[in-house]
Amino acid sequence: MAKLTSFLLASAYLVSSGDIFQPIGNEAPPSYIPSRNDHPVRKQFIDDGDVPTETNKFYANFFLGTQSFPVWTHPYSLCWAKGFGGSYGIAVSHTVRDQFAFGPSVENPRYFISPLGIQHIVLSAAELQQDTQLSVNDLGSFSANANLRASSGSKILISVPVVQGMGMATAIYAGARPVLTSNVFFRSLSYVGSVNGGTYKYRIVLNDGTCWLLYATSSSSVGTIPFTLDSTAKISGPANFIGTIQVAKNPSGQDMESVFDKSAGAYATDATLTGSVNGASGSYSISWTKGGMTSQTLLMYALPHHVESFDQQTQAALKNITLVTTTKGFAQAILADKMTMVENDLPTTIGFAPWSKNANGAGGTQRTSLSSQAITLINQVGVAELSQDMIPQTSLNSMYYSGKGCAKFASIIWTLNSMTGNSQYAAAGLVRLKQALDVFIKNTQPEPLVYDNVWKGIVSGASYKPPYDVGLDFGNTLYNDHHFHYGYFVYTAAVIGHLDPSWLTQGNNKAWINALVRDFANPVEDQYFPMYRSFDWFHGHSWAKGLFESGDGKDQESTSEDTFSSYAVKMWGKTIGDANMEARANLQLAIQARSLHNYFLMESDNKNQPPTFIKNKVTGILFENKIDHTTYFGANTEYIEGIHMIPINPSSAYTRRATFVQQEWDTYFSNGRAEQVQGGWRSILKSNQALIDPQSSWQFFSNPSFAETLDGGASRTWYLAYSAALMGA
Repeated sequence: MAKLTSFLLASAYLVSSGDIFQPIGNEAPPSYIPSRNDHPVRKQFIDDGDVPTETNKFYANFFLGTQSFPVWTHPYSLCWAKGFGGSYGIAVSHTVRDQFAFGPSVENPRYFISPLGIQHIVLSAAELQQDTQLSVNDLGSFSANANLRASSGSKILISVPVVQGMGMATAIYAGARPVLTSNVFFRSLSYVGSVNGGTYKYRIVLNDGTCWLLYATSSSSVGTIPFTLDSTAKISGPANFIGTIQVAKNPSGQDMESVFDKSAGAYATDATLTGSVNGASGSYSISWTKGGMTSQTLLMYALPHHVESFDQQTQAALKNITLVTTTKGFAQAILADKMTMVENDLPTTIGFAPWSKNANGAGGTQRTSLSSQAITLINQVGVAELSQDMIPQTSLNSMYYSGKGCAKFASIIWTLNSMTGNSQYAAAGLVRLKQALDVFIKNTQPEPLVYDNVWKGIVSGASYKPPYDVGLDFGNTLYNDHHFHYGYFVYTAAVIGHLDPSWLTQGNNKAWINALVRDFANPVEDQYFPMYRSFDWFHGHSWAKGLFESGDGKDQESTSEDTFSSYAVKMWGKTIGDANMEARANLQLAIQARSLHNYFLMESDNKNQPPTFIKNKVTGILFENKIDHTTYFGANTEYIEGIHMIPINPSSAYTRRATFVQQEWDTYFSNGRAEQVQGGWRSILKSNQALIDPQSSWQFFSNPSFAETLDGGASRTWYLAYSAALMGA
């Protein structure tokens, strides 16, 4: 392997694509990965047949476990009442921050949570009683249908399109008598009149003083659709109703009702994602498919990171109506059938080398200049670390820890080859790294992978055998954390293929990595994998929770491993010459950087999270219904903050803004506090310090008496090269 003479300069990274969501491939996973039809979680309550099924999307509570927990469309949440309050319909809820529980105190909260069980309005029918069945169909990236039957096998009486950002909750009735209930209780029901010749409007005031609008559109009759207030807990409609009933909370008074009126009768059923990239600029659009009165324009809600990046046409559709969400700040209404967001600072100049943002804010520069002193030390350390036996660190009973080990050695090899000129030793290490990765490509690791033919994806086989523990390897078998786990392998392969392109043409090497990418970041749905299992293009980040029922919805604990998975896909796309893959990942990183800034990595002027919570700096675990400043493995500050740092990589300076890093450092780790942290977390904190003070980071890692324990995915070699390059040593 010859020493590389190029550091992948910026010009090599300018890609253009008018339609970036192109298939990676449609072939079956490599034959070394056996197929199984006995996944530990049985697929039930889903009417879509034998097709790839989204496992990590917002609506999963409708088909998992007891089906008793909500789904969050933001700003609303929906829940099957399932007999609660005497109803079997779909409960529509919207809570406000005054109702949130903050603990241990409002003034100094470690967590906050929105209350469950508040049923503002339940959309049901007289025919739905204790034998009611809930099923779902048309499961997509942004939407699903929730269907209610009076009993198993009977016809669907109510179908509710569940779409992220929907401005109204819509129930489509197929010959049933509408019944609306509320455990907040009705104060009044007022008939307002027809709004568009076919849709009839009522105004509901609840006992909490909130105003909700009800719109009824019949598909089978003309004239006013009668609703009566039977009691403080029940509103009844006409028998055998065929049509739609929509409810929406109006926080803005009667003067703004005209905005809701313009959308009445129309509803979103699903959404299509499109995107394009031209150099360092990219855009993506979420276009909604409409049902009902399709001549009406949709009322939808956009999250703060959407509004911040709207194009001019979408900005013009904004309305002065806002509803707070549970964990994503204030959603703002738009009257539009499509929203388009623009990102003008794609990380096109990021490669394998340390990277920093330009001082003027736009773009950045790869940092590869090292002093002779730094080169000498990095070579010395790199040779020592690369002499370690790889297999005990890479062939483990965990895809997560194995991937981290592989990525560690990949970064050492790249550093020695491309930054310190030690290409001969790097070449020897590359041979051994190929052998280590080949264990996984041939599926001979301690816990081999299987292709799950039930949900359609590549999972660890660990939970298929006694003791059938679905928590093994962080729940990988149930689709937890796939982007975390597989991202490390994708990065490793990107380095190998970059340093030795011939490796890409050998055996199943390329096919195996592409299969992993398709498992968690498939740009389209194909017969083997769903579209974007992990990444949520509405929220702008991934969800780590798979097929586990959850009272607080999906969640994510590590934003940095989320962004690292996108970085890994970017570099893999670059290595194999897939310009669309590279462009998608560049756009994802830009969206993630924006989303993290808005919701997860809280600077002191953050406008989206509750003001008293911002002092925590990172959210910790962000759920759809709560935020908890902790981790799943402990509550030490270095755990909570550090899990959003690892692994420090070239994209860290792009996704972790220097202002945030400085504020977090000053809050928790300045004045020697970082040095008091024990174990590998100390080095994680000090490597992160390089983003704001590379000199101090370098001094820590270059200390002649350095004898620190390192994280299993970290190397002193990379930490030295990273800090030295950023300070220009």
